[in-house]
Amino acid sequence: MGIGKGTEMGKKVLITASHYEELCGEAKALFERNGYELVINQKDMPYYTFEELSQLVTDVDGVVLGLDEWNEAVFKIAPRLKVLAKFGVGVDNIDLEKAKEYGIKVLNARGKNANAVAELAVAFILNAMRQIPWLDGELKEGSWHRFVGRELAGKTVGLLGFGDIARRVAKKLSGFDVRLIACDKYPDEEAAKRLNVTMVSQEELLGESDVVSIHVPNTPDNHHLMDRDAFAMMKQGAYFINTARGGLMDTEALCDAVESGHLAGAATDVYEYEPLKRGDRILSIPSIITTPHTGAETSEVYRAVSLSTAKGVMDVLEGREPENWVNRW
Repeated sequence: MGIGKGTEMGKKVLITASHYEELCGEAKALFERNGYELVINQKDMPYYTFEELSQLVTDVDGVVLGLDEWNEAVFKIAPRLKVLAKFGVGVDNIDLEKAKEYGIKVLNARGKNANAVAELAVAFILNAMRQIPWLDGELKEGSWHRFVGRELAGKTVGLLGFGDIARRVAKKLSGFDVRLIACDKYPDEEAAKRLNVTMVSQEELLGESDVVSIHVPNTPDNHHLMDRDAFAMMKQGAYFINTARGGLMDTEALCDAVESGHLAGAATDVYEYEPLKRGDRILSIPSIITTPHTGAETSEVYRAVSLSTAKGVMDVLEGREPENWVNRW
C-alpha cells in the first residue's frame, strides 16, 4: 500500500537517532511532505537520558530511536505514543512486553545495516591480525616499529551465531582461503552448505578457531556468553571480534585474556556500557581495537534505515500494518 497523507494532520515524531538532518534527507522530506512535525536530535550521539526524553515525549505519536532506553517509565509519560521504530536492528534497549501492554508497536530495520556490519567485522579481522591502527599511531608518533603480524589465509574463522550478518561475513571471507565454521541454536544447514561453512558445537568452535566473530542477539540467555570460561576455551593466540552487542562479552575477562597473552588480540565496536569514558581499561590495551559503535555508520545505511523506519512509523500512524513489527500481537 502506498504512502499517503496522514489520517490526522500534525502527527508528531521524535527522532533520537543521530545525523538525521545531514544524512536522512529523503526520509525527512517524506515525513514533512505528509504533514508530520519532526523533533530531530541535534546531538552527535544517539543516546537520550530519561530526563531528556521526559521533556520531549509527552505529546509525540511516534519515535525513530537510537540507543536510548525505552521502558515503562517513559511509556507512562507518553500517552500518545503508538510506534517505536529502531534505527537499526537490535531492540534490546526497548522493553518489548511493556510496549505491547501500552499498545506501542515496536519496529526495526531488519537487514538494512547487515552489509555494513559484516564489512566492519571483516575489516576488524584483518586489522587485528596485522595491528594496522597501532602501527599507524606509532608511525605518526615517529616510531618505526615493524610489527610481525599473521596472515588470514589458512586460518579457521568461527562464526558464533549464523544469522544474516554472519552469513554475509562468511560470503566475504570466501575468497580469503580460510576454513569457515559456525554454530547456532537454529542452524541453517542449507545456507551453511551454500557458503561452504561447517556447523559445529560452540565448544568445537571456540577450541578450533583462530578468529572468533560473534553474531548472536543480545538476549538475557546470551548475556556474557563470552565469559572467562569461554575465552579460556579459545586457542592460544586467537582473536576475538565483536560487532554485535557489548553485553555478550565480559569486558574484564576479555581484557585479562588479551593482556595475559592467551589471546593475541581483539576488536570490538560495542561495549557493556556506552559511551565509554576516558580511562576505561579496554581503551588502554593496544592489541584491542576499539571503535565507538560505528558498525552501521555508513551513508548507505542511513539512507536505507531512515526510509524503512519512516515508512514504518507512517504505516502505523495511518492505520496500515507495518513491516518488521517486532512485538507483534
